[in-house]
Order: sequence, then C-alpha cells, then structure tokens
Amino acid sequence: MRQDGPMRIAVTGSTGLIGTALTRSLRAEGHDVLRLVRRPASAADEVTWHPQEGHVETAGLVGCEAVVHLAGAGVGDRRWTEAYKRELRDSRVRGTRTLATALATLENPPHTLLLGTAIGYYGDTGNRAVDESAGPGDGFLADLCQDWEAAARPATDAGIRTVSARTGLVVARGGGAWGRLFPLFRAGLGGRLGTGRQYWSHIALHDHVAALRFLLNHADLSGPVNLTAPHPATNREVTAAMGRVLHRPTPFAVPAPALRFALGEFAGDVLGSQRVLPRRLLDAGFRFAFPDVTAAIRAAL
Repeated sequence: MRQDGPMRIAVTGSTGLIGTALTRSLRAEGHDVLRLVRRPASAADEVTWHPQEGHVETAGLVGCEAVVHLAGAGVGDRRWTEAYKRELRDSRVRGTRTLATALATLENPPHTLLLGTAIGYYGDTGNRAVDESAGPGDGFLADLCQDWEAAARPATDAGIRTVSARTGLVVARGGGAWGRLFPLFRAGLGGRLGTGRQYWSHIALHDHVAALRFLLNHADLSGPVNLTAPHPATNREVTAAMGRVLHRPTPFAVPAPALRFALGEFAGDVLGSQRVLPRRLLDAGFRFAFPDVTAAIRAAL
C-alpha cells in the first residue's frame, strides 16, 4: 500500500549529512517539513525538543503524518572513550525514547516513525551475507543498536508504524566516514585498512534518501529494513575503486595495530566485516540507482 500526496513530516537531525539531503528532497516534492531543533524555535518550520531531558514541544507536531528520526552523535567522530560511548548511547537511546513517548501522547499521532539506525546491529558477519532475518551480533555497536530500536517501543505500542532503517556506510563527499576518505585518496594517501578482506556495506547518498522516501510512502513496510547497496564490497575493492575513479595510486596499507592505536575500540568495527543485503527493500520493489561501489563513488563526485 502506497501513501500518495504531500505530507507534513517532522525530521530530527535535519542539519546532518542525511537530514540535509532528505529535507531538501522532501521540500522539492512539495512536502511540508518541520525540523526538530535543540534550542528555542526561531522559524515557522522549527519545533523545539530536548532529547536528553525528555521534552518535546508536542503542540508543534500536531498534524504530522510522519516523523523521521536521524539525530545522534557521530559514531566515527571521536575516539571511543568511555565518556564518548556513553554519549553515543544516550544520544540515541534517550533521544529515541523521548521522541517515541512524545508521539504516543498525541491525540492523533503520526502514522509513521522512521528511525535511522545502523547495520552495526549485526556485528561482525565475516564473509557471511545477512539480511533482516538475521539476529543481533556482539559488541558495543550491536548492543547499542538493539537498545536504540527497542527505545521506539512506546510509538509501536501506540499503533504507529515504526521502521528501523539500518544504514550502512553512506558514500558522500560532504560528510560522514566516506567524506573523510575522499581528501586522503585525492592526495594519493589512500590505501586498504588491515587485510582489506573485510566487507564494507555501503549506500550512495542519493539511494539512501530515495530509500527513506520509499519507506515513508509504503505503509505496508515496518520493522527492520537494511539501507545498503545490493553488492557489498570489500575494503580492498573499495580502495581499488577509489583509486580508479580519482585517478590516484593507492600504495599504502594501514596495518591493524596502527588503526587500533589511532582509533581505540572503534578500530574493531573498522576492521570488522559486515556483508549486509537489502532484502526487504528489493522484495518491495525498490531499485538502486547506484548499486555497486564504483557507481556510488562516481555519484558522490
């Protein structure tokens, strides 16, 4: 079942890489987009919320048909100290619980909560390909993703269709992990990480936004949905594709011990392998514009 026509949609994390692109895309198609901000609202399209304090100005959400929740501290932004791990957890779990609880109190709640989570849910899958039927893995990110998704239960219990969009590495020039790779490869300093045999499940920013919009429009989809390209690539394949597209040599390799020294615990996830397939998206009829890593890199440029 498809939802047609303009909608009133609220977005958290609207200034981030994905939120900015999604908001622009929705407005270009005539949707009314509200942005949740963590300060006093200063424009007609803003709604104040304080996720850590459990407060949302729910009056501003009246009439919303869908909410897209993308807010949260960046997983790769800083070294994983115990303090930053708490920040990662609180920004996602508390923020999601705050939003889901607020939506559940509305007399006429939105029909959809689209929650941006992560393929970290599956842990290290090695060479084994997994889809949404797979159970959770082990480790900090896997535990975080489970609690993150569970925090949306107040919305689900209130009858709100809840979708957990489990996102892979977004291929974009303007931000995220890939945004930090482009300058290195342009400078001829790019290379494989560790053995390079680990799978990086990626998705082009264009396809990511298109998939979010697809999920907003398809009311028959709920629960976990993987937002990853249908052809995961190894880090070695990513390295070769980056060099080929940017016309740069890729002679360097960063050994695992150096990564662990530089990144701490997060290095385990960089060196880990996640071969994740978007089975539910494909079965529902979604078509990727950039299905392989070379096409995704070209699209980002």
